[in-house]
Amino acid sequence: MTARPLSDTDRTRHRRLRAQGGTDRAELDAILAAGFLCHLGVLVDGSVLVIPTVYGSTGTDLYLHGSVASRSLIASPNSTVCVTITHIDGLVLARSVFEHGVNYRSAMIFGTPRPVDDPDEKLEGLRCLTEQSAPGQWEYARRPNRRELAATALLDLSLDEASVKIRTGPPDDGDGPDAALGLWAGVLPLHTGWGAPQPDPALPADIAAPPHIATRSGAPTA
Repeated sequence: MTARPLSDTDRTRHRRLRAQGGTDRAELDAILAAGFLCHLGVLVDGSVLVIPTVYGSTGTDLYLHGSVASRSLIASPNSTVCVTITHIDGLVLARSVFEHGVNYRSAMIFGTPRPVDDPDEKLEGLRCLTEQSAPGQWEYARRPNRRELAATALLDLSLDEASVKIRTGPPDDGDGPDAALGLWAGVLPLHTGWGAPQPDPALPADIAAPPHIATRSGAPTA
């Protein structure tokens, strides 16, 4: 398969730890597909704000969600933003504290987001967001009504300018002088997973979690 290179701009060019820099668009796609939470960095009134929010990826764009009362989402269409997504895979515990590190996968996306005002596109963007975090939920739950759509801010950010960094593997001091210290070194992996669904206390006892929710944790389905 032919590699699709990532953008090469002043903002995406790797200047430190270049060996950890990704260059293939497929690496960006995999990082985006593995999550649904990002951090949106934007300049508001001369101050930098970094806001956690959910996203949905179409493969060419990110949809970012928020309230119309959010200062960051109101301001960001007028300025360049930086969106980051990070997945932690483990602690890298070396023989010296200096060589400690983290195994991770991360992406940074730069650009000027476009506010989504068209009702049909806003619905499609919200579907993308919902399916990113809980596949199957868009078809299961009630769709947003006109009042709810009016109270929701949605931004569209192109993936054209993006940077990827990935670190894997053991500590880097296995062939250095500290290897003679006789200390344990290695990786402490971090695994995340979904627990059993916790029903709303107001839910009638005969309403079980639908399969698309229950199967994510291995819980029995209705």
